[in-house]
Amino acid sequence: MSLKFGTDGVRAEAFTVLTTHYVAALGSAAAQVLGGGQWLIGRDTRESGPALAAAVAAGLAAGGAQPISVGVIPTPALAWLAAQRGVPAAMITASHNPWQDNGVKFFAPGGLKLLDEVERAIEAVLQLDGPEPHDVVPSHVDALGEYVAHLVSLGGSLVGLRVVLDCANGAMSVAAPAVFRALGATVVVVHDRPDGRNINDRCGATHTASLAAAVVAEGAHLGLAFDGDGDRVIAIDELGNAVDGDRLIALAALQLRDEGRLHADTVVVTVMSNLGFHKAMVAAGIEVLTTAVGDRYVLEALDAHGHSVGGEQSGHIIYRDVATTGDGLLAGLRLAQFVHDGGHALAELAGGVMTSYPQVLVNVRVRERHPRVAAELSAEIEAAERSLGGDGRILVRASGTEPLIRVMVEAATEQQAQAVADELAAVVLGRFA
Repeated sequence: MSLKFGTDGVRAEAFTVLTTHYVAALGSAAAQVLGGGQWLIGRDTRESGPALAAAVAAGLAAGGAQPISVGVIPTPALAWLAAQRGVPAAMITASHNPWQDNGVKFFAPGGLKLLDEVERAIEAVLQLDGPEPHDVVPSHVDALGEYVAHLVSLGGSLVGLRVVLDCANGAMSVAAPAVFRALGATVVVVHDRPDGRNINDRCGATHTASLAAAVVAEGAHLGLAFDGDGDRVIAIDELGNAVDGDRLIALAALQLRDEGRLHADTVVVTVMSNLGFHKAMVAAGIEVLTTAVGDRYVLEALDAHGHSVGGEQSGHIIYRDVATTGDGLLAGLRLAQFVHDGGHALAELAGGVMTSYPQVLVNVRVRERHPRVAAELSAEIEAAERSLGGDGRILVRASGTEPLIRVMVEAATEQQAQAVADELAAVVLGRFA
């Protein structure tokens, strides 16, 4: 069975499901749809990365493109380079997934993630029964320094700020420390020694315990945890508390509004954002525009209406004035600048910006994806919502990257949220597993 595009590209276990043959065919199809000419190719630090990057290069060349390798690089850096050069790009990464997985993300010319209809067009011309493309040796460009210089140009002095960076043994391992050191911050780095198999391994944006301990031990003002490809960030305050994407977006929106730079006093988030975020924004006089899950949908909404900032609870944050996709380093840099310049501790800022409703997320592993799961369980979901008495929220959706159905419940108490989530998860398990 052919793989399909999910929420963020194509992802699967490397070599067993996501084979070099498939990746080459995908590269050829992408070149046919998006055009030939120069294509940039980047990758994260996974063991499978070099082979899959070589495969996509061969496929792109077979489709009439000129592949250019930029090596290990964060996804947002590749998107920025594509925007600067006006060319398409392919990123070999499985983001926050474990090292055994890998994937392919495409960017259209200008560094924009693909529209659904473009992904469908690529799937339509994908030919898996064709001959294996000939190996090619792509041109190589050392472009990481350009991205670092770009972000340094956006920042101001961080002298006096002490920050701990968790690079998830991934693509941010070089760029993130370089940016913060160039701006004068005192930098402590953890999980910056990738070996091909330790990417996201008990570290990074999805596992922040070790970063929290390091922030407290180092007496740092804040910590920043990136994921494997660097397009998301989770912060840690000086007390060791996690500051998720909702709070980071709320802080960003309030800061931009106070500076007169929040277009139409509106912020864009996905359906996963906490109910407390929505209530805080309403109280602040900021309108919230909600999209489907995925930072590409956030970007589409930003561009459709000219809005300034948006993102996801998971830490994808898009500052549309300077970026085309979620950029964990850019978001972390702007947060650090806010803390440094404002003279307020991050714990004070993050604690005061919103009150989170208890949120429980249960992932149910299923045999195959069920994109219409919410519609098929509408009666059960409506009954569960009634039990919350109008003071809570339920979201049931299929993962766009894994064979999972996610059951998310927000309620006035964690116990209530857990009980409702467990009840719905049992229904999902019985129906789809």
